[in-house]
Amino acid sequence: MNSRDLVDLCFRNLLRRRTRTLLAVIGVVVGTCAIVVMLSIGYGLSANYQEQIESYGNLHLIEVNANGGGMTTTTGDQNDLKGIINDKTLKTMEGIEGVDAVTPRVSEYMTIGVGKKVTQTQFIGVRAEVLEKFNFEVSEGRMLTAADKNGVLFGSYVPQWFYNPNKNNGWSEETTEVVGEKLVITADYEYGRKKKNSDPDKIVYPEFKGKGIGVLAAENDESAYQVYMNIEDLEEIITANKKARKESTTMQGRNGKTYDSAWVYVGDINDVESVIKVLKDDMGYYTYSPTDFLNAMQDTARMIQGVLGGIGGISLFVAALGITNTMIMSIYERTKEIGVMKVIGANLRDIRKMFLIEAGLIGFVGGLMGLAISFLVSFLMNTVLLEVMSSVLSAMGGYGSSISIIPWYVAVGALVFATVIGIMAGYYPARRAMHLSALESLRNE
Repeated sequence: MNSRDLVDLCFRNLLRRRTRTLLAVIGVVVGTCAIVVMLSIGYGLSANYQEQIESYGNLHLIEVNANGGGMTTTTGDQNDLKGIINDKTLKTMEGIEGVDAVTPRVSEYMTIGVGKKVTQTQFIGVRAEVLEKFNFEVSEGRMLTAADKNGVLFGSYVPQWFYNPNKNNGWSEETTEVVGEKLVITADYEYGRKKKNSDPDKIVYPEFKGKGIGVLAAENDESAYQVYMNIEDLEEIITANKKARKESTTMQGRNGKTYDSAWVYVGDINDVESVIKVLKDDMGYYTYSPTDFLNAMQDTARMIQGVLGGIGGISLFVAALGITNTMIMSIYERTKEIGVMKVIGANLRDIRKMFLIEAGLIGFVGGLMGLAISFLVSFLMNTVLLEVMSSVLSAMGGYGSSISIIPWYVAVGALVFATVIGIMAGYYPARRAMHLSALESLRNE
């Protein structure tokens, strides 16, 4: 008997017992749908966690901090220090596999003045040429360049913070125009206020002229709340501020010019963990990356996914018992048919294959229907039931734009799994049918 005839015979056998076949198929449908939907919620949680973390910061960006002065290694090379950030170690960072760009980073909290309005914010000094490599984008104006002397690139929210310090309610709902405007940069937090009584002990900070270059497009990460300058320009301002406070202005150590922190940009997000490992374990730095939180949250999502998938797996196990029961009952009902097949010389393997194909077809058809229903349920959860599901999952921290996500490999895997479960459930009945005595079958019938 060729395979085509065998499959045709299996279809006719299943259709002869429609009710029993339908009940077995429904069991597989429920089990497959339960597994896929449960797993899809887990994948949805994982995606929403990533969406939330991305809103806090760039997942490709690693903040590297010196470890408080560094510690000398025992290699005998006085310049081989762990935890120091200088030009030499920055070049080493650039050479790490997966790293696209590196910049030293300095910061100072200061006041910006635009006309009669002022605001206070964090100034970040970086190498301007790497900003585009860091995927920074502007919504207004242009990107900062190395040629911009005291040029200021604003975070998206900073232009909304300007106020008139000489009015009782100096705040305005209107966004202050900063692009192309002349700016005053100073560490004097009282800048712009009308002088009442002069304090002889007050530190007199210098004022620097600047210019607004552009406004960043990002609205949710920390770059939205800061402003950026060329690192050389900001270092000059920081040095002047230290002189005003009569502090030491030297930035030179025994290993040359050093920095407190740096930014490392990793092109492929999958390489972030390996780069962090090198920076921490091999180079002795403290690091911070939003992926630290993402990994912890995804571990939680995987645990939830495992629990939900296990619940769905129980349903599919019950369905497998239903398939086994259906096939065993089929043997009892078709005892004479099996006996006749053996008497006329049917191959024992064909008899076994017939029962395995029937069981596999129940699993395949049930899996296919369960998969279709799963996609429908997933669509409803992401549209009609979005608010309800979001309120339920918010307790797990998984609120986001999608509640349920079904990756293609989960869909294919579920269909294959349901089919394999069907075949496995039919294995015992198939062996029983194959070893059934022909004479005993005809006599019992």
